[in-house]
Amino acid sequence: MTDQDLSQWSARDWPPNTVLAGRYVRLEPLDADRHGAELFAASNVTDKEEKFRWLFEGPPSDEASFIEWTRREAARRDCLPYAVIDLESGQVAGRQSLMRIDVNNGGIEIGAIYWGPRIARRQGATEAVYLFMKHVFEDLGYRRFEWKCHNDNTPSKRAAERFGFTYEGLFRQHMVIKGKSRDTAWYSIIDKEWPELKAGFEAWLDLANFDDQGGQRRGLSAYLDRT
Repeated sequence: MTDQDLSQWSARDWPPNTVLAGRYVRLEPLDADRHGAELFAASNVTDKEEKFRWLFEGPPSDEASFIEWTRREAARRDCLPYAVIDLESGQVAGRQSLMRIDVNNGGIEIGAIYWGPRIARRQGATEAVYLFMKHVFEDLGYRRFEWKCHNDNTPSKRAAERFGFTYEGLFRQHMVIKGKSRDTAWYSIIDKEWPELKAGFEAWLDLANFDDQGGQRRGLSAYLDRT
């Protein structure tokens, strides 16, 4: 790839605030007035201490302060936070962001992920990642899609591998988060890998891959195996 001809490459556009719709979820640019209360309900769960363990912020304590935090997040100019709407219930079920946006080199990261009980480990969470990937590679024309996490966050590392990301290495003492040092594991998908991954995601998400109780007939790894 080092000899790839990029003489015609030009900087990409900054991602627009646009709705991304799927079969199971819809991604909407985060808005405190529209999404704050429902996102608080989805986040204020019994195991919230564990769910927020690896996020930059702590678990929510009360609705008013959480909505103010949501308002600040929605106003950020360095990333694009989205609310994840569960289409079956019509409720906000989580959130995720497009981060570390590099328009000059065509790189972008999915991060700040929180998926509540309505979508966690279900079709909606996988589709939420797929919708970001499709948007990044097809609509925006970016070259690189990244996933990063604390190196001790085993569930996140497993998720990255499940979603088809390639492990690239460890950034030691990369950050100080919540008073502790963070070693960061880096993963990526690049544009040439997207067509094959897209086909795998769409095959897994197809209604035919699930029984009447919503159980998968084949796992995502069976469709994304690139070996």
